[in-house]
Amino acid sequence: MARLVHLSDLHFGAHDERLVEAVEQHVDDIKPDLVVISGDFTQRARTEQFEQACEFLDRLRQRGHEVLAVPGNHDVPLYDVVRRFLSPLARYRRFIDDTLCPFVELPGVAVLGINTARSLTFKDGRINEGQVDFIRDTFDRTSRDVFRILVTHHPLFALPVGEQVEAPVGRQELALDAVSDAGVDLLLAGHTHHAASHDASDLVTRAGGVLVVQAGTATSTRVRHQEQSFNTLEIGEQAVTVTIHTWNGVEFVPTDAQPYKYREGRWQILKAEKPALNAGA
Repeated sequence: MARLVHLSDLHFGAHDERLVEAVEQHVDDIKPDLVVISGDFTQRARTEQFEQACEFLDRLRQRGHEVLAVPGNHDVPLYDVVRRFLSPLARYRRFIDDTLCPFVELPGVAVLGINTARSLTFKDGRINEGQVDFIRDTFDRTSRDVFRILVTHHPLFALPVGEQVEAPVGRQELALDAVSDAGVDLLLAGHTHHAASHDASDLVTRAGGVLVVQAGTATSTRVRHQEQSFNTLEIGEQAVTVTIHTWNGVEFVPTDAQPYKYREGRWQILKAEKPALNAGA
């Protein structure tokens, strides 16, 4: 049905140019229907860092790739207090996307991005009632047969990362209700610099029916427990295969392909397949 590349936490300003070039080359090779970038384009929301991120996006688009992006907490100025509270995402909107809640429809797939970055929190994210209504209203306008994807920077669920548990987005209950009411099938997020995938019911007892996919950092030198990576997603009829492409010091290689099938109200893991090195070529 659709092929997506999921990038996150690029952190221009604390990035490795080799990784940037490798990501661009792999996106060209994979030929996705959509490139999703789930926030933290910059390290400190400085103009020159946004310019670098903008140039990266321009190169992708010039090669014919459609991009959907949302901001992250690092895209809000940290030390520029006046800008942080008066115009926190002005540079993001100038250089990346004026739309903070972008929406893209592909054949059989609808993808909505929501901004969870906030001025009042230095790291954590939040979702508000207006955004919850927007999620419901946007997906209500799509066919019930469409595969529905929601993209945020901050994960909507508490997630294990190494020996720690990352806190979920603020007002998690609102988010859970919106995801359930809107019939969302797949959640894409970043923030943790840790690639993983889960059925939501394994994370929160009351949750279910949604697949949670986290992307690691694609190009940043700031890693946590994992090397740099990005994801590809092959979306089919009631099925999703999530492949993690990990940096080995020379190139990105597909190191894990996890197929899921939607059965009995949840995403069930099928027998994992070892991906071919030329997958997507």
